[in-house]
Amino acid sequence: MKSKKTYAVFGLGRYGTAVARELVENGMEVIAIDTDQRTVNEAAACLPVCKCADVTDADVISRLGIGNIDTVIVCMAGNLEASVMAIALCKEAGVKTVIAKCGSEMHRKILLRVGADQVVFPENESGTRLAKNLLSSGFIDMISLSKDVSMVEIDVKDEWIGKNLIELNLRKKYGFNIVALKKGEKVSVSINPEQALDGETTLIVIANTSKLEKLK
Repeated sequence: MKSKKTYAVFGLGRYGTAVARELVENGMEVIAIDTDQRTVNEAAACLPVCKCADVTDADVISRLGIGNIDTVIVCMAGNLEASVMAIALCKEAGVKTVIAKCGSEMHRKILLRVGADQVVFPENESGTRLAKNLLSSGFIDMISLSKDVSMVEIDVKDEWIGKNLIELNLRKKYGFNIVALKKGEKVSVSINPEQALDGETTLIVIANTSKLEKLK
């Protein structure tokens, strides 16, 4: 059994390099890939495993063992065709999670249709933030409010379903404050602590970052 998740980052522009670097600095195993040798050489200064390769080639995907990677982040928003090919090849190879950077709403729909599990807009999500969200496994989204405090959106755990916030006493158990409940696109800050939670609701909480480890 692998002790840690593995990642591959396709495209080493500013965004892709930021994702890869944050993951590496947190001890993750990362293979970073770009088609430009100069870019690869520059990235090698901060990324241990860098390859110059064409990820739109099925043989390259196979040779690099991408099918064994847990999560692939495709950071080639400027080249829709390459992004589409890379996503399709990764899913065909058996990659469980493929995240893609996109440049427009139309491109987002196309990338989701060809198999991307998540699509991010670079203007809305920095590479560093995406990496932090990946590292905070089990959280839907995570925003650092300070060095020690984060705001996190988390799913309602199976064992919480049917129970209310008074019964669960999450503040005492995990040390976080629930600031809102989210269902679909609707966010409510008027929280009824006696209302039973369901599996379609997510919690938006503020907590000491170190204490969030208890939830993983």
